[in-house]
Amino acid sequence: MKTVGFAAYDPKKPLAPYAFERRGLRDNDVAMEILYCGVCHSDLHTARNDWGWSYYPIVPGHEIVGRVTQIGSQVSRYKVGDHVAVGCMVDSCQECDQCKKGEEQLCREGNTGTYAGYDRFTKEPTQGGYSKHLVVREEFCLRMPEGLDLSKAAPLLCAGITTWSPLKTWNVKPGSRVGVIGLGGLGHMAVKLAVGLGADVTVVSRSNAKEADALALGANRLLVSADSDAMAQAHDHFDLIIDTVPVKHDITPYLPLLDVDGTLVLVGQVGPMDEFNTVPLLLGRRRVAGSPIGGIRETQEMLDFCAEKNILPDCEMIRMDEINEAFGRMERADVRYRFVIDMASLDVPAAV
Repeated sequence: MKTVGFAAYDPKKPLAPYAFERRGLRDNDVAMEILYCGVCHSDLHTARNDWGWSYYPIVPGHEIVGRVTQIGSQVSRYKVGDHVAVGCMVDSCQECDQCKKGEEQLCREGNTGTYAGYDRFTKEPTQGGYSKHLVVREEFCLRMPEGLDLSKAAPLLCAGITTWSPLKTWNVKPGSRVGVIGLGGLGHMAVKLAVGLGADVTVVSRSNAKEADALALGANRLLVSADSDAMAQAHDHFDLIIDTVPVKHDITPYLPLLDVDGTLVLVGQVGPMDEFNTVPLLLGRRRVAGSPIGGIRETQEMLDFCAEKNILPDCEMIRMDEINEAFGRMERADVRYRFVIDMASLDVPAAV
């Protein structure tokens, strides 16, 4: 299948048009026309090779909403014309204990990323959603619920499930006390989803500049981390803290905010962190954990929950040819809170 997209050709160059071929359909594959694709910080990191595993050219994009155009002979869940979605992975071994539990993101053999991965059979590099078309294994294709705005739903496939998964893993329910550090793409979804689950939600930020935004998103309050008196009064307050900060930082100031057996979950920074003091952990039986995305079943559960509660990301729609400007704005934290590409705008000629 010939298609066109935007790719990074080099870590220091802007993304540019790219013509390439998707694989032919296997019996259990779904092909789709991509309608919308969210823009994730991971896309930017991958284009810049910040994590050291990028290949070039590479087409980013793993927050994908599309329409089915073709199905393999053994596909039973979808038909041509269905609205579907794809997140951060397109395959896994399907045989290990984690896959059998519906935790494909933790596949013992490693899941196959929507981009920056390699096809399990052909070993060719995978390419993401900044493109016109996608081919994906049926088991990794998600059903878009009726009533969910397709033009705004794409960021749920990464930002949504990345924050939903720890909320469910740590059993957030009505009355749970949840802190959210950072109010960007991940943070604003953590707030919306935790509020939807009935939690008491506090945004933790370095200043009160985002207080109005936090309250508008449904948070109960904002805690200023630079205010030592306010931080002291919040000791032992939280059952769960979701840390969405995407850069190296010190988590020591946040640990005393956890109640006994409370957990701080890292979902933002991928890579080194500052050293932290273990005293609050030891004296309060507190925990620090990490969490990636969720599995396919959990992602579908999240989409259905968002449709039921009418929870959607706050998005700014852009054209495909505005992606480099969007990357620059992301680096300056100049977005509230997520970019979504209208893939109908991908009408430029592509270089081979």
